[in-house]
Amino acid sequence: MTVTPTPSPRAVWPDSSVLLQIRVLTARSLRSMATDPGVVLFGLLQPVVILFVLTQVFSKMGEPPHFPAGITYLDFVLSAVLVDNAVQSAVQSGVGLVDDLKNGVVARLRSLPIVPSSLLIARSLAGLVRGAVQAVVILLLAFGVLGYAPDGGAVDLAASVGLTLFMSWSLGWAFIAAGAWLRRAEPMQNLAVIAVLPLMFASSAYMPVEDLPGWLAAVAGVNPLTYAIDATRALALGIPGSDAIVPALVIGGVIAAVGGALAVLGFRRPVQ
Repeated sequence: MTVTPTPSPRAVWPDSSVLLQIRVLTARSLRSMATDPGVVLFGLLQPVVILFVLTQVFSKMGEPPHFPAGITYLDFVLSAVLVDNAVQSAVQSGVGLVDDLKNGVVARLRSLPIVPSSLLIARSLAGLVRGAVQAVVILLLAFGVLGYAPDGGAVDLAASVGLTLFMSWSLGWAFIAAGAWLRRAEPMQNLAVIAVLPLMFASSAYMPVEDLPGWLAAVAGVNPLTYAIDATRALALGIPGSDAIVPALVIGGVIAAVGGALAVLGFRRPVQ
């Protein structure tokens, strides 16, 4: 009887470069999301619910004293809706890593000659693609159904969306790091609720910082999301606030660098 030899892991991935590993693993993560009906359904419903609930509820509350003149509440709040969606996508990057750790994918991949950080980078890129698709859904509905009409122009609107996606990718590293250390879905979800809700409401997301109570305005002044929202809003609407672009980029870069380092350290721990 002839015995067929089992190919070694190195024969399966012969001399693969890090870029090839990242591309293959990113495609695997995207296929995993696209072939899961629950992920697709709730991934598309999430931005729709956020968009309609926030715009329809808060637009009925009247404009505060420092609200920008000539701007509708929909135009004002849409940048916050996009940033909120970006944060939710970032959370899912961490949840996806926890799933990979639990279902044995990581254990199997570690038996292959793959650079460990390539799996983390692939997970962050898959989260970026997910956030981009959801942002497109939000913008299509905002333009086509709600009458969104930003004055910043197409180029500045594209820059605004690009900055939003950069923040999503940056925050994704923070939640990937949390997933690498916590390794359980329930603590991840609790962390997301505890971190995301206060950060969104204690910011310039839903009204100008000048109209917040004093202590809350002080918190909003040091909240990284305030810089991200102010910058994306200024670009999309062509209003003052573009001085927040550089701080938003720097903060995002620092979050990505620190989150990436912590994620690699946590990922190196043995799989239980």
